[in-house]
Amino acid sequence: MAAAAAPPAEAPPRTTPGPCAYTETPDEPAARPVPLPSDPRRTTGPDAVRVTLRTNQGPIGLTLDAEQAPCTVRSFLHLVRHRFYDRTWCHRLTAYPTLSVLQCGDPSGTGSGGPGYRYRDELPTDLPPAPTDPTGVRKVYARGVLAMANAGPDTNGSQFFLVYANSALRPNYTIFGEVDAAGLATLDRIAAGGIAPTAENPAPVDGAPALPVEIAEADRRH
Repeated sequence: MAAAAAPPAEAPPRTTPGPCAYTETPDEPAARPVPLPSDPRRTTGPDAVRVTLRTNQGPIGLTLDAEQAPCTVRSFLHLVRHRFYDRTWCHRLTAYPTLSVLQCGDPSGTGSGGPGYRYRDELPTDLPPAPTDPTGVRKVYARGVLAMANAGPDTNGSQFFLVYANSALRPNYTIFGEVDAAGLATLDRIAAGGIAPTAENPAPVDGAPALPVEIAEADRRH
């Protein structure tokens, strides 16, 4: 009897050729269908690009820093162009003494969804040490910072966070822009509303915002 044929080997995840190396994540499919971004031969482009998140709580204007984080900005704009962020909910608000952020960018609203691809970190190297950390390991992510959320090194996808008060974090999160004054006023209003209580925790410091935040549309401003 002839030996059974070996099953075909699985093809490796597709990766774009270039400095950003956007890589498919078959084990973590996209929460909303979107193609891989194109990967340029060189990470160059305009130093500053503006995007507005039009939310039910007010506008949040963003200035993206393509010089500091070109691959991150390219991915973010790709997702904006493909309407990935439209009609999505910001699923997490934190109010720890050392972490004050609103996290968005997951169409599933669960905190585990992404675009079906990942890419490398572009980490900050010049952040000041957090005064609350005598070891100097944690750094200041200042009020107004726009940064990528991740699940470990080089796992950037679509989720991002907006810092509404100075926070102390290890410098493991790519900073790729900042929030404008009108956006900070919107963030302050959301933060003042607090975090939605649950049956298990009537006064949480981490969870869904009590004022639900829907990104109706993300628009690039020219």
